[in-house]
Amino acid sequence: MPMLFARLLAALAVVTLCSCAGWQRSSTRLQGVRTTAYTHTEADHIIYGPRTALGGRLRYDKVRSAAADWSVYPVGTLFQIEGSPYIYQVDDYGSALVGTNTIDIYQPTKAHMNAWGVRHVNIKVLKWGSRAQSLAILKQRQSYGHVRQMYQRLLRG
Repeated sequence: MPMLFARLLAALAVVTLCSCAGWQRSSTRLQGVRTTAYTHTEADHIIYGPRTALGGRLRYDKVRSAAADWSVYPVGTLFQIEGSPYIYQVDDYGSALVGTNTIDIYQPTKAHMNAWGVRHVNIKVLKWGSRAQSLAILKQRQSYGHVRQMYQRLLRG
């Protein structure tokens, strides 16, 4: 029961932070964020290859790619997982992420992806991404239901 309560509080914190006017607030610490992993060779990503929603290459260097619901973590959001030396940038999205408050961490292989599994981690948001840029990108792609959902949630602010 205490773990469930902690997760609910973490989810509420994310919604509260992202629904207020503080989109550009930096150095926000979020606890118990649910993360999963994906790779470019998964069946549902293979048509896109190693590309992000922005059209660039998925990254796995000092700065690594991450996918999220852009109405929660706008495109360009930079964050660090507590205890990790890497910085992640939200440059992708996925239909399974909309409305879940989950961040999908890019991994270069299925073995890495499976090793990540599902983890609840503490993150430090170094810089919130751009709500305006998220809206501009999503506006052009509304033929997809999950994109339309993110777009409408961003409009409601």
